[in-house]
Amino acid sequence: MINKDKGNIHFIGVGGISMSALAEILLDKGYHVSGSDRGYSPIITALEEKGLIFCGPQKADNISDDTVLAVYTVAVKENNPELMAARSKGITVIPRSRLLGDIMSEYRYPIAVSGTHGKTTTTSMLAYIFKHADLDPTIIVGGELDLLDKKTLCLGKGDYLLAEACEYYRSFLDFKPYCATILNIEPDHLDYYKDKEDFQSAFVAFSDNILDGGWLIACADDEDMHKIIEHTKAKVITYAIKNPADVTARDISFDNGYPVFTLVIHGKKIGTVRLSVTGQHNVLNALAALANAYVLQLDMDKAIESLSLFKGAIRRFEYKFELNGAKVYDDYAHHPTEVAATVQAASKLPHGKLFCVFQPHTYSRAKKFLNKFATAFDGVDEVIIADIYAAREPLDPAIPTSLIAEKICENGVHATAISGNSTISQYLRANVQKGDLVVIMGAGDIFKIYDILR
Repeated sequence: MINKDKGNIHFIGVGGISMSALAEILLDKGYHVSGSDRGYSPIITALEEKGLIFCGPQKADNISDDTVLAVYTVAVKENNPELMAARSKGITVIPRSRLLGDIMSEYRYPIAVSGTHGKTTTTSMLAYIFKHADLDPTIIVGGELDLLDKKTLCLGKGDYLLAEACEYYRSFLDFKPYCATILNIEPDHLDYYKDKEDFQSAFVAFSDNILDGGWLIACADDEDMHKIIEHTKAKVITYAIKNPADVTARDISFDNGYPVFTLVIHGKKIGTVRLSVTGQHNVLNALAALANAYVLQLDMDKAIESLSLFKGAIRRFEYKFELNGAKVYDDYAHHPTEVAATVQAASKLPHGKLFCVFQPHTYSRAKKFLNKFATAFDGVDEVIIADIYAAREPLDPAIPTSLIAEKICENGVHATAISGNSTISQYLRANVQKGDLVVIMGAGDIFKIYDILR
């Protein structure tokens, strides 16, 4: 980290969840921090109260003469005026992942949770475990938590930092964790990675970054995880439901839709775990969190107890309200494996008909996983495909939403492509009945539909 008295640190796009968290950490440490974004938001207002100098929309003049470091995200393009201005002035420019890696290095036990699916939920479970153990951790999570007063950051004074480790653009290679969890390595972000092997090579490299004496916590149910386990020089503890592992769940049952299981570590029964989030995938997430607690020698009874208090992060199968007497849930799922897991979790809850509204995220993902999306909705009564959220990509007319709906129908599930949140809302109001269950999924802006549905 730079000397806090040397000058100003500027955040290009300070209003995002990840950037705002890092800005708040630096402000708390006494750094001079400025930032830009499209406009005001409650996040920026809160940062201003802590000392942030907000510069408004991004422009070259925002890079002041006393700026010594500029921080950006992968979403920032090379022609960004602030990025160009910083470089022209010879100012050090780093991605947010590099800054987070520097911050993590200041803690005795940096803990990073990686994987294609489940990072936010598992990190959130760990947050509950560490807070319940009174360890005063610093927590950086990708979703809002009730535990953190609906924030994504908790500034602690203890030896532990918990953070998600995103594989996109190999960002997590800037981290050097003591405990590195790899939940799964199913290929994604194939707009950046060349193929499956390229994607998985990033996780192999991530395992090389584990600190001496540290731990790899690996899911043995992932068919390719052995590549990483065989490669790493770190200590390894595995967890699984289906395959042999150090940490396992036995006698899994569902109480009113919520998992109950016996936690077994190295063949010894530790206790009975009762989760307050549904879905078998959350049994795996819980095992990952409990494996971290075990290798860090935490009180396992307290760890088990804390998981019963966790009711999910915002946008992770989050209950919203009732529509015509039907329960409506919100979920961030955007990969076919995540969609299938959410559908499976929903099916465990009492319901009449099961409706799913799905907004595909990026054309490249919709194209690459078209056939997998076709089978991800098994058990759903009606699927509605919303407009594709392009995110960083240009329009691709080769992947119309009607094609996705058609493929789902070929798999025996009724699906319809409907454009616009207002039209989708009208359809739901006309068709959903008391006792039904509605799940609205996507990583884009589909959440805006709730303001119309309420």
